[in-house]
Amino acid sequence: MKTRIAVGLALAILALSRPSFAGDSSSSLEAANSPDSAAGEDFNRSIYYRNKLELSFDTGYLPFNTPLILGPVLGDRFQREAHLPNYIIVPLMLSLRWHLYDIKGRSFWRGNTELGLSGSYNVIVHGPESYYASLGSGVRYNFIQPDWRIVPYTELRIGLGFTDAAQPYQVAHHEWPNGQGQDFTFTFIFGSGVRYNFSPRYSMAAGLEYMHISNAYLSEPKYYNHGVNVVGPRLEFNVAL
Repeated sequence: MKTRIAVGLALAILALSRPSFAGDSSSSLEAANSPDSAAGEDFNRSIYYRNKLELSFDTGYLPFNTPLILGPVLGDRFQREAHLPNYIIVPLMLSLRWHLYDIKGRSFWRGNTELGLSGSYNVIVHGPESYYASLGSGVRYNFIQPDWRIVPYTELRIGLGFTDAAQPYQVAHHEWPNGQGQDFTFTFIFGSGVRYNFSPRYSMAAGLEYMHISNAYLSEPKYYNHGVNVVGPRLEFNVAL
């Protein structure tokens, strides 16, 4: 099961980051700011262009607990295990984003891809643990229509981190073992939303995010691997460097 999850995530990252959509010729920030930009050039070319770097901060509120969304793909039922605790997580994430190429493609698929490196501290407001700190990376695809200030996106992030796992304490004190099985854990995040560009330098985004946290069965058989699966809204602020 661990192998299938890893292969699925790797294929998803490759699919999102592929820059081979046919269509528009690439242009740089200099081209977007040239005199002919006033004659109808898409202003989004001054926002989404090759090698642009952005710093972003995002936060959210993830109170809805779900089954593992990859469960049906792995042959499992889309159903939460009985007697698992409900989690509420507030993520705080700082990311460096790198635009891989200029706007490409046609119709709905017109857009570009970003790579991101992130560090996050997730406050566990409700649940057996109290925090989850992680480092991660991921890809985002922006669906960019000419002269639209609102740009839809979808993204995938994966990472690893540490939490204050509760299950070892629970087992040692003969309590119900429903916490995480070990401190070292993995995470993957699916998100989708829209970004609004105030200017070529400043923007914000809002959307929905799904977060999974588990130890990939590394704690078994001593401690059971209880995965955390939460969904909720997120808000992001971006500034170009």
